[in-house]
Amino acid sequence: MTDIFPPPPALLCFGEPLMEFAEASGQEGSVMRLGYGGDVSNVAIAAARQGLSAGMIGAVGDDAFGGKLQALWDREGVDRRHVLRPGGSRTGLYFITYEAAGHVFSYARDGSAASRYTPADLPTADIAAARLFHASAISQGIGLGPCDATFEAIHLAREKGVSISYDTNLRLKLWPLDRARAIIHATAALADILRPGLDDARLLTGRQTPDAIADFYLGLGPRIVVLTLGSEGCLVATPARREVIPCLPVAFVDASGAGDTFTGAFLAEYARTGDEFASARYANVAAALKTRGIGAIEPIPRRAEVEAVLSGEPA
Repeated sequence: MTDIFPPPPALLCFGEPLMEFAEASGQEGSVMRLGYGGDVSNVAIAAARQGLSAGMIGAVGDDAFGGKLQALWDREGVDRRHVLRPGGSRTGLYFITYEAAGHVFSYARDGSAASRYTPADLPTADIAAARLFHASAISQGIGLGPCDATFEAIHLAREKGVSISYDTNLRLKLWPLDRARAIIHATAALADILRPGLDDARLLTGRQTPDAIADFYLGLGPRIVVLTLGSEGCLVATPARREVIPCLPVAFVDASGAGDTFTGAFLAEYARTGDEFASARYANVAAALKTRGIGAIEPIPRRAEVEAVLSGEPA
């Protein structure tokens, strides 16, 4: 008998999907443009656009926004079989306004469906069957249930030999620094691939230079640390080797979602090649291309665009 269900995806991403409202200019002044966000959802979509089978774990609201997110994943080829939609629940929202110093985020996520996720909701069989499991500190900061679920999923993945990717994404509006630091460092110690950003890492570790930050995180136990440095590119560090990979210069428009694009592209290329340094070069290009457009999702490039630039075509 033929199995009617597709196989589980190679990459499973756990966390909170969000609807995005971004300020844009219109004929009548500023207007809010509807989009999509949530860091791990962005990662899943970026990975899928590079050709890796990717899926989401989490929850959306029983509202119109939850339906829009489901439709987004269907269009992007992201497996959503393990995204819950509890009756009477609502989807988290965030708002981006653009100021002279950069973009400013505001959130309306308290009590969202994702914040009520618990370890009992985890799809344990598919986590055990995945090649990669990805979560972020935001997945933990939105509530005690999601935090416990992150740890349980990671322990299960480790037991089954699944590679664990973790982004130290720090949002101090979600929790105080001391608690965030304790939870993030405990989780980082369980990861195979650690994805900090420079500004967050300076707050979390107290170290200032990329090399000192890499030393700190490698000391916790990850095999690979990929520290993004903004316009300076990224530092890839393993116990045996480290290399700074410069950023691709492009006509910059908007950085929102660039780090998530980097992570999704890195995981897709790493799953294909097993080479963390080549994967970071690939991800640098993908993230740079993403910054040429507005919004977290729409400007994420596909594999053909990234490979064209890597082969020498202009960005």
